Amino acid sequence: MKTVSDILQTVDEVIARGPYKDSWDSLSRYETPGWYRSAKFGIFIHWGVYSVPAFGNEWYPRNMYIKGHRDYKHHVATYGEPKDFPYEKFIPMFKAERFDAGEWMRLFAEAGAKYLVPVAEHHDGFQMYGSELSNWCAAQMGPRRDVLGELKAAAEREGIVLGASSHRAENCWFFNGANDFDSGISGAGLKEPYGYRLPGEDNIDGMDPVLLREHLDMWLARTCEIVDKYRPKIIYFDWWIENRPFKPYLKKFAAYYYNRAFEWGEQVAINYKNDAYAPGTAVFDLERGQMSGIGPRFWQTDTSLSKWSWGYIQKNYYKTPLDIVCNLVDIVSKNGTLLLNVGPKPDGTIPEEEKAILKAVGAWMAVNGEAVYGSACWRVFGEGPTKVGGGQFTDTVRGAFTARDIRFTYKAPYIYAFVLACPRDGQVRIRSLGRGTFRGFPLTAELLGTPGQLPMKQNKRSLDIKLPEGTRSEYPLVLKICFD
Repeated sequence: MKTVSDILQTVDEVIARGPYKDSWDSLSRYETPGWYRSAKFGIFIHWGVYSVPAFGNEWYPRNMYIKGHRDYKHHVATYGEPKDFPYEKFIPMFKAERFDAGEWMRLFAEAGAKYLVPVAEHHDGFQMYGSELSNWCAAQMGPRRDVLGELKAAAEREGIVLGASSHRAENCWFFNGANDFDSGISGAGLKEPYGYRLPGEDNIDGMDPVLLREHLDMWLARTCEIVDKYRPKIIYFDWWIENRPFKPYLKKFAAYYYNRAFEWGEQVAINYKNDAYAPGTAVFDLERGQMSGIGPRFWQTDTSLSKWSWGYIQKNYYKTPLDIVCNLVDIVSKNGTLLLNVGPKPDGTIPEEEKAILKAVGAWMAVNGEAVYGSACWRVFGEGPTKVGGGQFTDTVRGAFTARDIRFTYKAPYIYAFVLACPRDGQVRIRSLGRGTFRGFPLTAELLGTPGQLPMKQNKRSLDIKLPEGTRSEYPLVLKICFD
């Protein structure tokens, strides 16, 4: 059995002999993997013990310990006081008896996903893999299965790249409400899975919280354990690692991970939010949001099929397949990639509503994927009246796209024009390709999924393309325009 000290010693040894050192200057030599830039679409998975109560959202384990909170009231009414029914009592109820990693992966492949990022450990401190650092893991409790290991094997069979997500950083304050009353888990020291709870205030939004070294060391050791055991090609971090006490640990982890990848002969990536990592040393991620223009560096949106929760809850509200496709197109046109979350049930099945959305997205990708995969952004991301606001938590506030809203991708010698709503008159007018702004004279245009070339005319103000008679679609149409 390895200890935290064993892993930290290995970390130092790997950094000492590898090309990357734990400094921003050294880490700035990092290059985003080519496979990642080409993939464009991945699946995020929030699945854990919190799916058992299936109430509120995946923050139920925190909120059930905050007196007066809706989740606390629900918990008392349904299960009793937290001291009599603590969060850990949900673990034996998390059986995953119908979990089939192969079935999941076939669904994700049908949806068109090219990479996968399961949550290996969420804020609640329960690890969804086989850990040598804690018994509080899915391999030894609850399902008694190495979930991450099974997903890795299934992903490899389908040609899907495996990543992993760690939210361990937030564990040190996640259960802090339990310190304010007779909760059954108050007190100092490590108490699994409730973590090293910070004294006093939560410091969720503080830039310089007081953190125990034990928590920071455990965070680094657990994350490096995931790297060595499963060799994920993406490690995703949630927002809280941006706080100052984490900075030396972030640099150390990146140097270790990049050096390990160098040893393996692989290309890997770290996802971060806000200002956790120095620009250019990892891949920036926007939660439930997008950019308003083309990003100067490759970036990612992580969002969910559901609007209210990342994990499974009994009463949920879902986005439509059209919303997902349009957001994907907008993101890709701006030099980004979409990481789309699903929330399986505690028995290991994916809700039927989520399956239906993924299959609908996959049907569109089967016809139009060539305009997405392996593409680059063009010199403008698009045109049209509908504005997409930049920043986090903005992906549900835009208006509906119109037939004048067009997005572009590029693969020489083709420009792909995504017409985000089908024009009623069958006429597409692309102002960005008029002679006044685009001098490369187009030779041919076709509609993906429909054989034959389309009539077109380039004038000063626009490139006008006539769609085939009777063209109707609730999803974006994709025009493949050759200017060779």
